[in-house]
Amino acid sequence: MKWGKRIGAAVVGMAAVLGVVTAPAQAVTAATSTAAPDISLANIKAHLSALQTIANQNGGNRASGRPGYPASVSYVEQKLRAAGYNVTLQTCTTCAGSSQNVIAEWPQGDPNQVIMLGAHLDSVSAGPGINDNGSGSASILEVALTLARENPTLAKRVRFGWWADEESGLRGSKYYVSNLPSTERTKIKTYLNFDMIGSDNWGYFVYDDVASVKAVFDEYFTSIGIQTEGDTEGDGRSDHASFKSAGIPVGGLATGAGYTKSAAQQQKWGGTAGRPFDSCYHRACDTLSNIPDTPVEKNSDAIAYALWKLAVGAPTGNDFSLGLSPTSGTVEAGQSATVTVNTTTTSGSAQAVSLSASGLPAGATATFNPASVQSGGSSTLTIATSASTPNGTSTITVTGDGVSVDRTAQYTLTVGTGGVRTFTNGTDYALNDYATVNSPITSTATGTATSPVKVSITGTHTCSEDLRISLKAPDGSTYSVKPTGSLPCTDLGTRNYSVNVTNEAASGTWTLVLYDAYAQDTGTLDSWTITV
Repeated sequence: MKWGKRIGAAVVGMAAVLGVVTAPAQAVTAATSTAAPDISLANIKAHLSALQTIANQNGGNRASGRPGYPASVSYVEQKLRAAGYNVTLQTCTTCAGSSQNVIAEWPQGDPNQVIMLGAHLDSVSAGPGINDNGSGSASILEVALTLARENPTLAKRVRFGWWADEESGLRGSKYYVSNLPSTERTKIKTYLNFDMIGSDNWGYFVYDDVASVKAVFDEYFTSIGIQTEGDTEGDGRSDHASFKSAGIPVGGLATGAGYTKSAAQQQKWGGTAGRPFDSCYHRACDTLSNIPDTPVEKNSDAIAYALWKLAVGAPTGNDFSLGLSPTSGTVEAGQSATVTVNTTTTSGSAQAVSLSASGLPAGATATFNPASVQSGGSSTLTIATSASTPNGTSTITVTGDGVSVDRTAQYTLTVGTGGVRTFTNGTDYALNDYATVNSPITSTATGTATSPVKVSITGTHTCSEDLRISLKAPDGSTYSVKPTGSLPCTDLGTRNYSVNVTNEAASGTWTLVLYDAYAQDTGTLDSWTITV
């Protein structure tokens, strides 16, 4: 996990990028079962062992631009070709050492409706990366091989990607998405990402970018009695961000990286509170001994469940999904919030979708432009409050009324920001991100103790997403501080970061924490405490 053009040498390379496929190398007979199979933990562990051996034989890592990476590519490629996949090695000319993405497609199902699964195959140079991200790479490899063995009837096309150079800024996946023609991008109906699913002090995190996709994973975990949480730590930090920025619906799973497990999470999942989810994150100790069986097994079965749910079986008629971006906002009374409403045709043909909103606070109105779209299109929702709209938080339900089905999504609107507190700090602190000194931070606490908190950060930061900033509230809650811009990796310049908090958590001593996984110590560089 990361924080924060040469034309293909052969015709087959361009074919896979464009989604053009040929028949598999071996004939198979389609099965009719739509139940997801159990994914072999023993086989996944064999893949992880192979990746460990590759690292051991190549300087202790599998980083892009180092010898261990092409050896990893070769291992994955050979397994997929033997199973009958159409495989393309796409050279990423913007990646370290012009490393290659591995793209594999199973030539069944509707080619105009693609479900894509991906994981980054590279490690950092500091270690072999068996959890980050051998766990995701090995799991989707075994899911792909299981799909080939089971060979169920597919309603949609299934494609897999193993990405190069994620650790330097999502370069492999960005290259893949940017080189897809727009007509091919629209064929990818859902992209699912798996980055670190075998952490030693694990949690169960599900990407919450698209509610309907998250619901599929939650359905599986609920069936086995496991509660999940949204993946705040990984938001925008892995390869799904490349797809999301292109308007492709995304989802995925993670078990946590450098963030600390809370007491509440320990009660929910076990493990040890006060310790990172992965104590060997981006370190030399991220080896086979860093991977417990339980999270790998349960997450791999969840991946298969989602894939079979989304892609397997006969088409069920016309359907669509509805998503909002952003999913929450804060305004003063009399101001407006703007939301993009995205629709995606998930099966069958596109249909007309009429849009409406309910649950608005008093004095607020909602307008859509346009008020009706064909599924696959988008609309802009404007929520206008009046001077009389009371302060508080409302959950607004956006409904898409389709011809054959209705879909909903929720938006959280908070009215009233008069008590904004800006944290500043009178001293500049240098952050050492390898050889780069970044992000001097200055801070004071002003205003009353009400939400939200705003953190003002000045300086430059050259896209090392391993730098993470969070706020710890007096009650122990941790809030991820995210950039206000749409891109996950941009120079800071001067930028405001915001995090909404409840009044109950507002008063007391807050701690501003900066974490850089590339630092040569524990990674926690400095913290600031401010009493409000």
